[in-house]
Amino acid sequence: MLGNYVKKPGVELTARCRLQFCREMHSRNKKAMEFIAKGWNALKEVDRVIDYCERNDKRLIPLLRTAKENFELALAADNSNTHARYWLSKLHLKYHVPGQNHAIGAALLVEAANMGDPEAQYELGCRLRVENDYVQSDQQAFYYIEKAVEKLHPGALYLLGAVYLTGDCVRKDVASALWCFHRSSEKGHVGAAIAYGSLLLRGAQVPERLTKFSLKSGSSAKKMNSAENTEMNPVERAKVQFQIAAKAGSDLGLKWLQRLEEEENRLLAEESHSKEPSSQN
Repeated sequence: MLGNYVKKPGVELTARCRLQFCREMHSRNKKAMEFIAKGWNALKEVDRVIDYCERNDKRLIPLLRTAKENFELALAADNSNTHARYWLSKLHLKYHVPGQNHAIGAALLVEAANMGDPEAQYELGCRLRVENDYVQSDQQAFYYIEKAVEKLHPGALYLLGAVYLTGDCVRKDVASALWCFHRSSEKGHVGAAIAYGSLLLRGAQVPERLTKFSLKSGSSAKKMNSAENTEMNPVERAKVQFQIAAKAGSDLGLKWLQRLEEEENRLLAEESHSKEPSSQN
Protein backbone atom coordinates (compact mmCIF):
# COMPACT_ATOMS: atom_id res chain seq x y z
CA MET A 1 0.00 0.00 0.00
CA LEU A 2 2.87 2.34 0.77
CA GLY A 3 4.04 1.78 -2.78
CA ASN A 4 1.23 4.03 -3.99
CA TYR A 5 2.81 6.98 -2.15
CA VAL A 6 6.41 6.35 -3.14
CA LYS A 7 7.59 8.25 -6.21
CA LYS A 8 9.20 6.25 -8.93
CA PRO A 9 12.43 8.10 -9.85
CA GLY A 10 12.95 6.25 -13.09
CA VAL A 11 9.47 7.03 -14.44
CA GLU A 12 9.65 10.67 -13.36
CA LEU A 13 13.08 11.06 -14.96
CA THR A 14 11.85 9.57 -18.20
CA ALA A 15 8.89 11.96 -18.30
CA ARG A 16 11.19 14.91 -17.63
CA CYS A 17 13.57 13.78 -20.37
CA ARG A 18 10.73 13.50 -22.85
CA LEU A 19 9.45 16.95 -21.93
CA GLN A 20 12.93 18.43 -22.26
CA PHE A 21 13.42 16.68 -25.60
CA CYS A 22 10.10 18.03 -26.92
CA ARG A 23 11.02 21.53 -25.80
CA GLU A 24 14.39 21.34 -27.49
CA MET A 25 12.87 20.02 -30.72
CA HIS A 26 10.27 22.79 -30.70
CA SER A 27 12.96 25.39 -30.12
CA ARG A 28 15.13 23.99 -32.95
CA ASN A 29 12.20 23.85 -35.34
CA LYS A 30 11.18 27.41 -34.49
CA LYS A 31 14.72 28.68 -35.03
CA ALA A 32 14.99 26.79 -38.31
CA MET A 33 11.72 28.27 -39.57
CA GLU A 34 12.99 31.76 -38.74
CA PHE A 35 16.10 31.15 -40.85
CA ILE A 36 13.98 29.69 -43.68
CA ALA A 37 11.74 32.76 -43.65
CA LYS A 38 14.78 35.07 -43.98
CA GLY A 39 16.23 32.95 -46.78
CA TRP A 40 12.91 32.75 -48.59
CA ASN A 41 12.43 36.54 -48.44
CA ALA A 42 15.86 37.07 -50.00
CA LEU A 43 15.09 34.51 -52.73
CA LYS A 44 11.72 36.13 -53.36
CA GLU A 45 13.50 39.42 -54.05
CA VAL A 46 15.79 37.61 -56.49
CA ASP A 47 12.79 36.18 -58.34
CA ARG A 48 11.22 39.63 -58.50
CA VAL A 49 14.11 41.15 -60.46
CA ILE A 50 15.83 38.20 -62.14
CA ASP A 51 13.77 38.48 -65.33
CA TYR A 52 15.16 41.98 -65.87
CA CYS A 53 18.85 41.11 -65.59
CA GLU A 54 21.35 38.36 -66.32
CA ARG A 55 21.16 35.26 -64.13
CA ASN A 56 24.78 35.80 -63.07
CA ASP A 57 24.30 39.52 -62.41
CA LYS A 58 26.63 40.54 -59.58
CA ARG A 59 23.87 42.62 -58.00
CA LEU A 60 22.03 39.39 -57.18
CA ILE A 61 24.99 37.83 -55.37
CA PRO A 62 24.31 39.45 -51.94
CA LEU A 63 20.70 38.27 -52.00
CA LEU A 64 21.64 34.76 -53.12
CA ARG A 65 24.36 34.56 -50.49
CA THR A 66 21.87 35.66 -47.80
CA ALA A 67 19.40 33.00 -48.91
CA LYS A 68 22.06 30.28 -48.98
CA GLU A 69 23.47 31.17 -45.56
CA ASN A 70 20.04 31.19 -43.93
CA PHE A 71 18.99 27.85 -45.43
CA GLU A 72 22.28 26.36 -44.24
CA LEU A 73 21.73 27.84 -40.77
CA ALA A 74 18.23 26.33 -40.77
CA LEU A 75 19.69 22.89 -41.47
CA ALA A 76 22.30 23.39 -38.76
CA ALA A 77 19.53 24.27 -36.29
CA ASP A 78 17.31 21.37 -37.33
CA ASN A 79 18.87 18.75 -39.58
CA SER A 80 15.50 17.03 -40.05
CA ASN A 81 13.88 20.09 -41.62
CA THR A 82 12.80 19.11 -45.14
CA HIS A 83 11.89 22.66 -46.19
CA ALA A 84 15.45 23.88 -45.62
CA ARG A 85 16.78 20.94 -47.64
CA TYR A 86 14.40 21.64 -50.50
CA TRP A 87 15.11 25.37 -50.74
CA LEU A 88 18.86 24.84 -50.45
CA SER A 89 18.69 22.23 -53.22
CA LYS A 90 16.76 24.70 -55.38
CA LEU A 91 19.48 27.31 -54.88
CA HIS A 92 22.17 24.92 -56.10
CA LEU A 93 20.13 23.61 -59.03
CA LYS A 94 18.45 26.74 -60.34
CA TYR A 95 20.34 29.87 -59.28
CA HIS A 96 23.85 31.19 -59.91
CA VAL A 97 24.59 31.15 -56.18
CA PRO A 98 28.17 31.44 -54.82
CA GLY A 99 29.54 27.93 -54.36
CA GLN A 100 26.91 26.44 -56.65
CA ASN A 101 27.16 22.66 -56.90
CA HIS A 102 24.62 20.68 -58.92
CA ALA A 103 25.63 17.40 -57.28
CA ILE A 104 24.92 18.82 -53.82
CA GLY A 105 21.64 20.24 -55.05
CA ALA A 106 20.56 16.89 -56.50
CA ALA A 107 21.51 15.04 -53.32
CA LEU A 108 19.59 17.51 -51.14
CA LEU A 109 16.54 17.27 -53.42
CA VAL A 110 16.51 13.47 -53.24
CA GLU A 111 16.91 13.60 -49.44
CA ALA A 112 14.05 16.08 -49.04
CA ALA A 113 11.81 14.00 -51.32
CA ASN A 114 12.57 10.76 -49.47
CA MET A 115 11.90 12.55 -46.17
CA GLY A 116 8.39 13.37 -47.39
CA ASP A 117 8.53 17.00 -48.58
CA PRO A 118 5.78 17.34 -51.27
CA GLU A 119 7.48 20.23 -53.08
CA ALA A 120 10.68 18.19 -53.34
CA GLN A 121 8.76 15.09 -54.44
CA TYR A 122 7.01 17.04 -57.19
CA GLU A 123 10.17 18.75 -58.44
CA LEU A 124 12.18 15.51 -58.35
CA GLY A 125 9.45 13.73 -60.28
CA CYS A 126 9.45 16.47 -62.92
CA ARG A 127 13.23 16.43 -63.23
CA LEU A 128 13.34 12.65 -63.58
CA ARG A 129 10.83 12.83 -66.43
CA VAL A 130 12.70 15.53 -68.33
CA GLU A 131 16.39 15.20 -67.55
CA ASN A 132 16.97 11.43 -67.75
CA ASP A 133 16.93 9.14 -70.76
CA TYR A 134 17.23 5.74 -69.11
CA VAL A 135 14.16 3.49 -68.96
CA GLN A 136 13.62 3.43 -65.19
CA SER A 137 13.41 7.23 -64.89
CA ASP A 138 9.73 7.36 -65.91
CA GLN A 139 8.81 4.80 -63.26
CA GLN A 140 10.80 6.67 -60.62
CA ALA A 141 9.25 9.98 -61.70
CA PHE A 142 5.77 8.48 -61.45
CA TYR A 143 6.59 7.17 -57.97
CA TYR A 144 7.57 10.61 -56.62
CA ILE A 145 4.69 12.38 -58.35
CA GLU A 146 2.24 9.94 -56.76
CA LYS A 147 3.85 10.60 -53.36
CA ALA A 148 3.24 14.33 -53.85
CA VAL A 149 -0.32 13.59 -54.96
CA GLU A 150 -0.95 11.79 -51.67
CA LYS A 151 -0.26 15.14 -49.99
CA LEU A 152 -2.55 16.85 -52.52
CA HIS A 153 0.20 18.94 -54.11
CA PRO A 154 -1.65 20.95 -56.82
CA GLY A 155 1.12 20.74 -59.41
CA ALA A 156 1.52 17.01 -58.91
CA LEU A 157 -2.25 16.50 -59.15
CA TYR A 158 -2.33 18.39 -62.43
CA LEU A 159 0.63 16.49 -63.86
CA LEU A 160 -0.77 13.12 -62.85
CA GLY A 161 -4.11 14.11 -64.35
CA ALA A 162 -2.36 14.87 -67.64
CA VAL A 163 -0.58 11.51 -67.47
CA TYR A 164 -3.85 9.64 -67.02
CA LEU A 165 -5.59 11.72 -69.69
CA THR A 166 -2.96 10.98 -72.34
CA GLY A 167 -2.13 7.45 -71.21
CA ASP A 168 1.55 8.34 -70.91
CA CYS A 169 3.35 5.55 -68.98
CA VAL A 170 0.01 4.31 -67.59
CA ARG A 171 -3.28 3.03 -68.91
CA LYS A 172 -5.48 5.91 -70.08
CA ASP A 173 -8.07 6.67 -67.40
CA VAL A 174 -10.25 9.76 -67.96
CA ALA A 175 -12.08 9.32 -64.65
CA SER A 176 -8.84 9.45 -62.68
CA ALA A 177 -7.67 12.41 -64.77
CA LEU A 178 -10.86 14.28 -63.91
CA TRP A 179 -10.40 13.50 -60.22
CA CYS A 180 -6.87 14.91 -60.31
CA PHE A 181 -7.91 18.05 -62.20
CA HIS A 182 -10.83 18.54 -59.81
CA ARG A 183 -8.67 18.40 -56.68
CA SER A 184 -5.93 20.54 -58.22
CA SER A 185 -8.46 23.12 -59.35
CA GLU A 186 -9.80 23.31 -55.79
CA LYS A 187 -6.35 24.51 -54.79
CA GLY A 188 -6.34 27.20 -57.46
CA HIS A 189 -4.19 25.55 -60.13
CA VAL A 190 -4.88 27.40 -63.40
CA GLY A 191 -3.96 24.61 -65.81
CA ALA A 192 -6.08 22.08 -63.94
CA ALA A 193 -9.08 24.42 -63.88
CA ILE A 194 -8.92 24.99 -67.64
CA ALA A 195 -8.37 21.29 -68.38
CA TYR A 196 -11.25 20.33 -66.10
CA GLY A 197 -13.59 22.92 -67.59
CA SER A 198 -12.68 21.90 -71.15
CA LEU A 199 -13.39 18.23 -70.43
CA LEU A 200 -16.74 19.13 -68.87
CA LEU A 201 -17.71 21.04 -72.02
CA ARG A 202 -16.83 17.96 -74.07
CA GLY A 203 -19.34 15.94 -72.08
CA ALA A 204 -17.02 14.12 -69.71
CA GLN A 205 -18.93 12.61 -66.79
CA VAL A 206 -17.46 13.14 -63.33
CA PRO A 207 -18.15 10.18 -60.99
CA GLU A 208 -19.32 11.07 -57.49
CA ARG A 209 -16.56 9.03 -55.94
CA LEU A 210 -13.29 7.89 -57.38
CA THR A 211 -11.58 5.11 -55.47
CA LYS A 212 -8.60 4.96 -57.79
CA PHE A 213 -6.35 6.52 -55.17
CA SER A 214 -5.92 5.53 -51.55
CA LEU A 215 -5.08 8.86 -50.01
CA LYS A 216 -4.10 9.43 -46.41
CA SER A 217 -6.12 12.64 -46.15
CA GLY A 218 -9.46 10.92 -46.53
CA SER A 219 -11.45 13.59 -44.73
CA SER A 220 -10.33 16.34 -47.09
CA ALA A 221 -10.83 14.07 -50.08
CA LYS A 222 -14.53 13.86 -49.27
CA LYS A 223 -14.96 17.61 -49.62
CA MET A 224 -16.35 18.42 -53.01
CA ASN A 225 -16.38 21.72 -54.82
CA SER A 226 -19.65 23.59 -54.43
CA ALA A 227 -20.05 23.40 -58.20
CA GLU A 228 -20.13 19.60 -57.96
CA ASN A 229 -22.69 19.58 -55.13
CA THR A 230 -25.32 21.54 -57.04
CA GLU A 231 -27.56 20.62 -59.96
CA MET A 232 -25.61 22.78 -62.41
CA ASN A 233 -25.31 21.58 -65.96
CA PRO A 234 -21.85 20.88 -67.47
CA VAL A 235 -21.63 24.35 -69.02
CA GLU A 236 -22.26 26.04 -65.67
CA ARG A 237 -19.72 23.77 -63.97
CA ALA A 238 -17.17 24.53 -66.65
CA LYS A 239 -17.84 28.23 -66.20
CA VAL A 240 -16.93 27.94 -62.51
CA GLN A 241 -13.60 26.37 -63.49
CA PHE A 242 -12.79 29.09 -65.99
CA GLN A 243 -13.64 31.69 -63.35
CA ILE A 244 -11.06 30.09 -61.06
CA ALA A 245 -8.46 30.41 -63.81
CA ALA A 246 -9.48 33.97 -64.65
CA LYS A 247 -9.26 35.08 -61.01
CA ALA A 248 -5.71 33.72 -60.94
CA GLY A 249 -4.85 36.02 -63.86
CA SER A 250 -5.11 33.53 -66.72
CA ASP A 251 -5.84 35.08 -70.13
CA LEU A 252 -7.00 31.69 -71.38
CA GLY A 253 -9.54 31.51 -68.56
CA LEU A 254 -10.88 34.93 -69.59
CA LYS A 255 -11.12 33.85 -73.24
CA TRP A 256 -13.11 30.75 -72.29
CA LEU A 257 -15.50 32.89 -70.24
CA GLN A 258 -15.95 35.28 -73.16
CA ARG A 259 -16.68 32.39 -75.51
CA LEU A 260 -19.27 30.99 -73.11
CA GLU A 261 -20.87 34.40 -72.71
CA GLU A 262 -21.03 34.88 -76.49
CA GLU A 263 -22.60 31.45 -76.89
CA GLU A 264 -25.16 32.17 -74.18
CA ASN A 265 -26.07 35.49 -75.84
CA ARG A 266 -26.42 33.76 -79.20
CA LEU A 267 -28.75 31.13 -77.77
CA LEU A 268 -30.83 33.77 -76.01
CA ALA A 269 -31.12 35.76 -79.23
CA GLU A 270 -32.23 32.67 -81.17
CA GLU A 271 -34.75 31.80 -78.47
CA SER A 272 -36.12 35.33 -78.48
CA HIS A 273 -36.33 35.36 -82.27
CA SER A 274 -38.19 32.03 -82.35
CA LYS A 275 -40.86 33.41 -79.99
CA GLU A 276 -41.58 36.54 -82.04
CA PRO A 277 -44.11 35.00 -84.50
CA SER A 278 -46.16 33.42 -81.72
CA SER A 279 -46.33 36.74 -79.82
CA GLN A 280 -47.62 38.55 -82.94
CA ASN A 281 -50.42 36.01 -83.35
